[in-house]
Amino acid sequence: MIKAYPYLIIMALLPLFYSCAGGRYAINFDHLKDSITQIQYSNPEVVIQKNDILNITVSSLSAEASQVFNMPNAVSNASLSTLGGYLVADDGKIQFPILGSIKAEGLTKTQLRDTITRQLLDKKLLLEPIVSIRNLNYKVTVLGEVLRPSVINVPSEKISILEALGAAGDLTIFSNRSNVLLIREENNKRIFKVMNLNSNEIFSSPYFYLKPNDVIYVEPNQNKIASVSPARQWLPIIFSAISLAIITSYRIR
Repeated sequence: MIKAYPYLIIMALLPLFYSCAGGRYAINFDHLKDSITQIQYSNPEVVIQKNDILNITVSSLSAEASQVFNMPNAVSNASLSTLGGYLVADDGKIQFPILGSIKAEGLTKTQLRDTITRQLLDKKLLLEPIVSIRNLNYKVTVLGEVLRPSVINVPSEKISILEALGAAGDLTIFSNRSNVLLIREENNKRIFKVMNLNSNEIFSSPYFYLKPNDVIYVEPNQNKIASVSPARQWLPIIFSAISLAIITSYRIR
């Protein structure tokens, strides 16, 4: 009976060694030390896309004359109608009061603002107009091994991947921090970018700041995958059966 104890202890500790093997990979930025790094990448202004909902306000020296430009069209999508803004249609245009159809897709908010301002001045509709534009449906989606997978609204129109993960409750202990997938649709293309949170290079990545409609998917690590596999589910039963067999055989002897 006594001779069986070492084998029983080894089998009991095997799962513990297995789970601890990847413990260091649960730490983000493991090699980051006290330092100051020059920021080489700034958040670029986002380009307007189809189905964006824009809040556009116009002011000038005459509040009465400006009023007509502050009555946005109703959003055609009923589920978004409460946002109250200008929907960028499939042709990439918005329908603006008096000015009519204006191309918005492919422009930044600054470029669209300058376009509207110039037309108001050229047509002598307002004196010294001031145009401001905000994106009302700026959102990103975080899925996978986070505490709260969710769609995150971004009223500030600026969010980094770390802020998005924080808003989703942070990564779980079962996340694969070296394989965080960013999915982005841009210029009629779907871009896939794998980001490694175990590496400090993420801070200099051009994908550090997210864009509207980006999707972040956090992959589960091998421990999580193994825990739901049939083989892993049978391991406790197998260990118990082997232990029982060893104990029984020594008792018989």
